[in-house]
This record gives sequence, C-alpha cells and structure tokens, in this order.
Amino acid sequence: MDRVQRYLFSNFVSSFASLFSTLFIIMSIVFFLQIARITSFIEINFSELVKLYLFMLPRILIFTVPIAFFVALSISLFRLSKENETIVIFTIGYATRKIALFFGISAALCSLALLFVSLFMMPIAENLKDNFIDYKKISATLNIKSNEFGQKFSDWLVFIDSQENNGTSTLYKDLVLYNPGGSQDHHERMIVARSGEFKNENASFSAMLHDGKIYTMGGEQWHVSEFESLTLRTQSDRNIRGGGGVIGYWSEMSGSEKRRKEFSIYTLVSLFPLASFLFALSLGIVTYRYEKGFVYAGIFGVLFSYFALIMLLSKHPSIALPVTFGVTLIASLLYYRIKIAPRY
Repeated sequence: MDRVQRYLFSNFVSSFASLFSTLFIIMSIVFFLQIARITSFIEINFSELVKLYLFMLPRILIFTVPIAFFVALSISLFRLSKENETIVIFTIGYATRKIALFFGISAALCSLALLFVSLFMMPIAENLKDNFIDYKKISATLNIKSNEFGQKFSDWLVFIDSQENNGTSTLYKDLVLYNPGGSQDHHERMIVARSGEFKNENASFSAMLHDGKIYTMGGEQWHVSEFESLTLRTQSDRNIRGGGGVIGYWSEMSGSEKRRKEFSIYTLVSLFPLASFLFALSLGIVTYRYEKGFVYAGIFGVLFSYFALIMLLSKHPSIALPVTFGVTLIASLLYYRIKIAPRY
C-alpha cells in the first residue's frame, strides 16, 4: 500500500466508521424491538437479552456493512474531489486504475468476509436463537403483569387490574380475557374473573380462574355462563429443534421458499460491495469546478435498483444471483469506462 492508497483508505475508513455506526445503531434498535416481542410471552433476564442480541448480530452485520461500504466510498471520494485533492493525485501521474484495483481488492475481501458471515455464521446463530426460544417457552414462567395491555395467553388477550405475590406464586385480581375467534370459529369470547393464577407445569401453561363469567358472542346471540372455577390450558411444543448445522440449514432450500429467499438475499447483499465499487468510484470522482456531480442521487439509484432486483428475483436463486450480480457489475464497469477511464 503506497502513500496515496493509505491516504485514500484513511479517508474512506473515517467515512465508513461514521456511517456504519449510525446504521448499526438503527438496525440494533429494530432487532431490539423484535426481542421485545419475544419478551411478551417469555421472561428473560439481562444476560439472556444480551445472548439473544448476539444471536441476531450476524444478520445486523449483513445489512449494515455492504451499504456503509458503498456509501462511504462514494462520499469520501466526492469529498476529496470537492476539495480538489483527487485532481492533485491525478496531476502527479497516479492512474485511476490503481485506485480501482486497490478498492476492488478491498471490496472483494469485504464481500468474502460477508459471505462467510451470511452463509456460515448466520445459520448457526439462527439455530441457536430458535433453540433458545424453544427452551425458554418450555422452562420459563409466563411474563404476565398487571395494568399492562397487549399481553397474551395462547389465543387470549389478557388484562389484569392488580396482583399479589404469595411467595412462590402470584395471585391476580380482576382479570379480563378476550378471544376474537379464528377463521373457523366466528364466535368472540370474553372471560371476566375475580381472581386467577397462571402456571407452567411440564410445558403445559394453564390459567386457573375463580368466580367469573364467560360471554360468548356470535351474530345477534349472546351466551353468558357463570363459573366458580375454570382452567384454561395450552400445550407448548416440548421439542427442541435439531441444529442440523450449516448444510442442514441450507439444504431446506429445495422445499422451502423462505429458505430460498434468505439464500438469495444474504448472498447478494454480501456481494454488493464487489458489484458496486466501480459505481462508487464513478460517482465520487468528479472535477468539482466544472461538474457538481449527482453523488447522492446516484447512491440512491444504485441502492434502489440493486435491492429492487433482489426483492423481485429472490424466490429463484438460480436466476437472482447471476442476473442481479452480473447486471450490476457489468453496468458499473461500463459506467466507469465511459465516465472515468477516458478522462483521468
């Protein structure tokens, strides 16, 4: 790495660090919201929260690193062009093909690392996450609290007015449970009880309710039943999913559309730095005195086009991979040869 390459790389790294940290925080918030949904039916402590987050970390990296790489490369070169530093570099006889070769190698290494994360680390992390959630469903107590909306017990929405802790158990007061019914059962049901308890015994979750009424609503008819004691039971899956390993995870592609889409999306997103680095050079290198460039519109256009192709073709990996990657790489090479190679 010569001095020019070190200088260009240092500018790129500073831009990449700021963009990556911003995208990483945003994606982490999104995944923490997903974790929050999990805590609505199981209870986890802080160390388990960190463990769940680490299981989701490979997926966060897959989506943040490629975008940060492309945008940072474009912006850093455009900033140097705006300050006429690229003109100085070209004036001393430094060829653009050397810059393209240097960042092409960097993009290839980045894509190889991302492919390792997406095709090897991500399946392992996903299996660990699924097994952890299955285990918690079997062993954990229900995380139901008083005066909170949106809580669920099986298909029932639950609201509790108050609670009393009696050592090892919790007695809930003034409970309301509502079941909106399903596609086959069109009857809505609501249960009102003076007191109740929720227990988990051998993966069988039960709600033991006392002194209440059941309202069944269907069309214009309402049925009201009173009870002294009522037990609602729901059976959780006792089975912990087998790991299957990386090969087992991806071998499901033949019969799973979801797995085919994942393979297409993760592979193509990982290859994005390699497919787009010439676009970044072409958008970032300008003679700022005569052309202001359209770097921001160009960045948006490349990102939109690439990810739109992924979404449209992701169900068919054999088509999505060569078409999306090949078209983008060829288009970026043509754009580079038309805009940059003859002028610099």
